[in-house]
Amino acid sequence: MKAIILNLSAWALLPFMDAIAKYLSAELSFFQITWARYFFTVVWTLPLMYFFFKKNLTFSENLKLQIIRGLTLFFANICFFYSISIISMAKALTLAFVAPLITTALSPFFLNEKVGLKRWAAVVIGFIGSLIVIRPGFLDINLATIAGLGTGFFYGIYLVITRKLHSTDSPLLTLLLTGVVGAIISSFFVPVVWISPTFNQWLWLGFMGIFACLGHICLIYSLKYADASKLAPFGYFEIIPNIILGYIIFNDFPDIWTFAGLTVICLSGYYVFRREVNLPYIKGNSNLPKY
Repeated sequence: MKAIILNLSAWALLPFMDAIAKYLSAELSFFQITWARYFFTVVWTLPLMYFFFKKNLTFSENLKLQIIRGLTLFFANICFFYSISIISMAKALTLAFVAPLITTALSPFFLNEKVGLKRWAAVVIGFIGSLIVIRPGFLDINLATIAGLGTGFFYGIYLVITRKLHSTDSPLLTLLLTGVVGAIISSFFVPVVWISPTFNQWLWLGFMGIFACLGHICLIYSLKYADASKLAPFGYFEIIPNIILGYIIFNDFPDIWTFAGLTVICLSGYYVFRREVNLPYIKGNSNLPKY
């Protein structure tokens, strides 16, 4: 029960970060907002980990993979923050929900995992769900919708790398290094688009970092009490506070097609994770259907 509460808390907190990012994107560059997300996450996370989790911070056994992981999440954040600066948070998040399906599609090539016909079918159905959302041929496909799908693509790669690192590095260290990589890389380029924030904007940027920090700390603790595959379906809960915040703050409410596509993507993603949870039993029992 602890794991579920912490996991749901994380998905309730992170949409506040997204809402702040969308609010600030009216006056600040999405890239500058991405930089602030990483900078303030490190500002809040580093002292927290040093004083309370110092014993858990051991150096990485695979620094190269940690850096690549940080870069994929960085690109995912850039795509998402750009996407929500143009389209609604709910639509952008719905498109980003293809991430677990991307992970499934890539796992045979990078993790040497066997993916059966049923899981491939779930991947295809999930992609159809994303097409329902963007409705090519009926609506103009803009860069923001492509960026929403790009978020899911990069986040799917991020999940693949996270699986490879799961058995070697501490999740706390992984979180810290991810923030440091994003902060360093974005700091090289942010001067190009820099707009001096007002005092209130600095406050909002700082709050954005707090929500990112607290959300990921909750995620880490939830994984302490339960396996990632068992908690994965709860990630779809994020759409609920996302829709509520989008409606209250920006007067955005998803249309029927977004809800239809979201349902298809969620069901296909949930099926994939249920198959992963049942995989050990399927492998151990030849009388059960093949994976």
